[in-house]
Parts: sequence; C-alpha cells; structure tokens
Amino acid sequence: MKSLTRGAGQPGPGWRSLGWGGLLLAAQALAQPAPEPATGFAARPLVHASIQMVVAAHPLAAQAGEQILDAGGSAADAAIATQLVLNLVEPQSSGIGGGAFLLHFDGRRHRLAVYDGRETAPMAATERLFLDADGQPLRFVDALVGGRSVGTPGVVRMLDAVHRRHGRLPWARLFEPAIRIAEEGFAVSLRLNRLLESDRFLRLDADAKALFYHPDGHALAVGEILRNPTLAQVLRRIALEGPLAFYAGPVAAAIVDRVRSHPKAPGTLALVDFDRYRVVEREPLCAPFLRYRVCTAPPPSSGGVVLLQLLDVMAHSPALQLPAGHLMAVHAFAEAGSLAFADRDRYLADPAFVSVPTRALLDPGYLAERRALIDPRRSLGIARAGELSQQLVSPPGVTLELPSTTHLSIVDREGNAVSMSSSIESAFGSRTLVKGFLLNNQLTDFSFQPARDGAAVANRVEPGKRPRSTMAPTMVFDETGALRMLLGSPGGPWIAGYVAQALVLRLAQDQPLDRALAWPHWGSRNTGVVDLERGTEAARLAEPLGLLGHEVRLIDMASGTHAIERSGGQWVGAVDPRREGLAIGR
Repeated sequence: MKSLTRGAGQPGPGWRSLGWGGLLLAAQALAQPAPEPATGFAARPLVHASIQMVVAAHPLAAQAGEQILDAGGSAADAAIATQLVLNLVEPQSSGIGGGAFLLHFDGRRHRLAVYDGRETAPMAATERLFLDADGQPLRFVDALVGGRSVGTPGVVRMLDAVHRRHGRLPWARLFEPAIRIAEEGFAVSLRLNRLLESDRFLRLDADAKALFYHPDGHALAVGEILRNPTLAQVLRRIALEGPLAFYAGPVAAAIVDRVRSHPKAPGTLALVDFDRYRVVEREPLCAPFLRYRVCTAPPPSSGGVVLLQLLDVMAHSPALQLPAGHLMAVHAFAEAGSLAFADRDRYLADPAFVSVPTRALLDPGYLAERRALIDPRRSLGIARAGELSQQLVSPPGVTLELPSTTHLSIVDREGNAVSMSSSIESAFGSRTLVKGFLLNNQLTDFSFQPARDGAAVANRVEPGKRPRSTMAPTMVFDETGALRMLLGSPGGPWIAGYVAQALVLRLAQDQPLDRALAWPHWGSRNTGVVDLERGTEAARLAEPLGLLGHEVRLIDMASGTHAIERSGGQWVGAVDPRREGLAIGR
C-alpha cells in the first residue's frame, strides 16, 4: 500500500515555499494512482437494484424496510419500519426515546421537505441546567447520566407526521416486523456486545441491567438471543392507538416519573412537555456543488450549513484537482472544517429562539471571503467566525456532541426517497431504560454556559428549545433535477465531514461509491487539532501536517455512511464497512 505522505502525488522538499499553482504543478509531476482505502476497512460490495432499495445500519432493519416495500409500501412506510427495528437491534444509537431529522423526496411532484423531530427542552428547564452551585459548567459525565439530560422525544410524532403525508400502508402494518423481533428476539452482534461490555453506566440502571446483562454484570454474549417483550407491548399499543399512546397515558407518565425521580440527576420533564411537542416541517437547505445541487437539513441542525460550507470551499479549491488523500487536499479540507465550525459555534441554534443567518452564511460572496483565508503553506490554527453585517451574534459556547446516531436511506418503486438520521445522542443515551427503550441525553447538545464575555450564547438552554445538532441527511440532484444520491452518517460533530468527504470522493474525484465510503477519514472541528483516523493510511499524514503548523490527533472515526446512487439506470447501494449495515433491493 502506498504512503500518503510521499509517492501519492505529494510535493517534494521545497513545497512549503509554493502557492497553490506551484503545488499543483509539483503534484502533477509526481502523480501516481490514488492509494487504496484504509487497512481494515475494505470496501463492501456494491448492491444493484432496478426497482427499490433500503440501506440501513443493521441487516434486520434493512430487511424490515424491504419487506414493507415488497408489500407495496412507500419509502416513508419503509423508513418507519426500519427505524422501529433499529430501536431494538441498535439500542445504543436511536429509538422512540430520541429524535430525528428526515429528508423526504416526492418523486412524482419533485417536492423536497425536511421533517424536524428533534427533542425539546422541558418548559421548566433554565439556562442554569448544566451549571453547578457555583455557576460553573458540570463535568460532562455528571450532566450526561440521569434525568437531567433528557429532552422530550420527537421520533414517534415525526414518524406519524411523515406517514400521514407520504404513507401508503396502514400505520399498524409498519410495526409488525419490530414487534415480531422484540418478542422472538435477535442474536446480539459483536458491535452491540462490545459497546455493552465497555459501558460504565448502563448496568447501573436496574431495568437496563436486567435486559442487557447477566446477573454477574457481564453483557449478553455475541450470538445470545435478546428479547424485549416490554418494548413489544409499547409498540403494539402505539400501532393500535397512534402517537398519543406514547405522548399521553402510561408511557409518557412512566418516562416523566423516571426522569424526575432519577437518583443521580433528576430532570424537569413533565407531561405538559409531551402534550406541547410538535413536529416542524422545514424547507431544506440547498446549494450547488460542481454540476450538482446538494440539499440537506437546516437549523436547528448545524450539519447542513457545515456540509454546504465544506463543499463550497472544496469545489473552489485547487486541491480538488489533487489525488484523493493528497496532503494538500487534506489540509484544505481541514481548514474548511475549521472555518465552518467557527461559524457554527457562533451563529447556529434553534431558529425559533435565535435569529439564524443561514442565508448570509451560504452567500457566495461571504464564502469567497472565507475561502480566501486558507493558506496552502500554513494552518489557520483556531479560526474566527466571519463577521456578518446587521446580524445578532453571540460568542461560541461549549458543546460536546457525541457520535451515537444512525442513518438510513430508502428509495421506493415510484422514485420517492427518504434520507433519515436519528439519535439518542450518546451511546445508550442517558443510560435510563423505560418500558424497554432508552431515553436520550440530547439536552447535553446545548451549550452548558449560557453566556460568555457578557453576551448570551446562541445555543444556550431555554424552555421548549431544540438543541443544536450536526445530523445531515442529504440528497443530491443532477442538472436536470433528477435524484442522483441520498446519504447520511452517524458520527456526532464529524457527521458533516463524513458526508462531505464521501461527496467529494464520489462526485469530484470519481471514486466508486463503495471505496468513497471506505476511505480513511480526516477533518477539523476548529479545536486547533486535525483528526486523522487511527489505524489507517491517513495516520501517515501526521508528520507533514505538523510541518504546516497543525496539531494532529489520531482517533477512531467510526462513521456509518449509508448511501444510494442512481447510476446507469439502476440504484446502487453501499454501506460503510466500519459498521454492520446492509444494502438490499431488487
């Protein structure tokens, strides 16, 4: 395998004195075939289908979605069935105790809509939610575990709203696969076993310990059957009675009781929060990338703005002409990430509470000014947010978003499509199990500090507010307006980078879709550090990036990018080899 530091189109010893033009000439003179993807992440085979396709994070979930499509269901129907099964088989990532963003494309009307099922802060929450008695931010672990971090779940109401607009099969039919698997059980996977075994807090919850662990405290072994009849009862009730079975009555009461009586960190969630919860239908964010149009989720997710800013920088960067994995391409991508995250931290939050300058942040003139800050010879370090005229702004707040999310992509026989990302935030959320499902800890996505330097932080805690997210369900359209791709990824603050990298590799550098998803990861979140994926060829870039002034960190970057592409008159599905997903279609 070729090194990424030299021999894969890397400039020679005098490269630091060159500008972009000289670097391009040097790279062309040294050009060699692009390196293979990361060791240990061999690309999984592509799946081809002519009629319909489901790509999801677990085989059982993908199969459930395919069953619904085979029964005549729409992409929306299949997404509901897929998500409900993911709740069972991937409990660490998502479920009815969490929230989601769903991007829906109506193939007949060519209409695109975003459904915001993000959690909301309780009406009794205050901006001091994550401050101690002295007014200092809590340790993250103290904020995470318990009832304090639980927001009002939005998934069930969102799925209901999507079904009412785009569903074809009866609501109850969509619950059948999940109810059956909950009752009959499923084999614990290696990934789930490892996550259960390594978690320090989940077994402290008595209900969670009884479901996921043996009496001696060891997690259920790989291949052991996990049954969840309690969740089956909840799902059966929601199937028969609709979303009110979750947002009123015994289920909501049980959630509120567990949150408010939690022995470690009680929260303020109340029945009124369930009654007030509403799904918001939003206009998607769209912007050009090369000859394509990329559409994604708007605020309160910051993922869409970050993604589109990243793509704009790369589309106009000379580094786009360099081989995949070239040092200068990685440098440009990292600097673009720093600039985007500087803007994210200062400007982006729930638009119902803060004036979010989305249009200004994506204005071509503004983006040109931001691109011009990137120097091919040295790192920006920690970037400053751009100055937007006539905008209310705030200093950045401290937000720690964790990478436990799931993504699914679905296309049905009529060309309708769903790209959906859902989450309970941290792996296993707040470590609180109620009636067979885990509750989120999404409130920790708020900034813990409500003010800095005397000014209010945009993403501070406020009653009824939706915490900022980085989820970025995405669709790509060609110059004729036809759907070309749909994709998304888990990964917390790295999500936008994972999606952007996949799009750059596939659409700009013509890497096959399977290789684009298997490629080593890199990026920056404006912390003064460039992250490189540990155990991959990307790690060899640490030294040359250091010569550019970057501080480098080698970490695990467990993306789960699941994508579908229209190519050659067929749908082509690909899954991220870092996880256990499946693409299935016919």
